[in-house]
Amino acid sequence: MIMKSKLTLSIEEDVIQKAKENGYRILTERLWPLGVSRERVALDKWMKSISPSHDLRKWFDHDHEKWDEFKERYRKELFGSDAVNEMLDIIKEHDTVTMVYASKDEELNSTVLLKGFLEDLLSK
Repeated sequence: MIMKSKLTLSIEEDVIQKAKENGYRILTERLWPLGVSRERVALDKWMKSISPSHDLRKWFDHDHEKWDEFKERYRKELFGSDAVNEMLDIIKEHDTVTMVYASKDEELNSTVLLKGFLEDLLSK
C-alpha cells in the first residue's frame, strides 16, 4: 500500500473548532456529543460505524479497570471491518486526517485506540 508522504493522522477533542491544518475531520463516536448543535460542528464526516459496538461501549462504561480487555475486544471488532477499509480510503485521499472524539478521557478512549490501530496498519 502506497501512502502519501505528507500524511498526518491525529486526534482531538474539540468538535466545533477547526483550524486549516486539521485537514479532513471525522467524528469517530457512535453517539453525537451532548450539547453540540449539528449546525455548529466543523466536521467533514461522522463515522459511527468505526466506533465500538453498542454492546462493547455499554460493557466498558468508561471503567478503567476494563481498559485492557476493552482494547482487545475493540481491536477484534476493527479487524475486517468495512469501516476500517472506508477510513483507509479516506486517509489515502487526504494529506491530513483528524479523528475527533467527545470523550472527556484523553488517554483511555476508543479514538486513541483507533489511531494506533490505523497507524499499525499503515506501517505494514
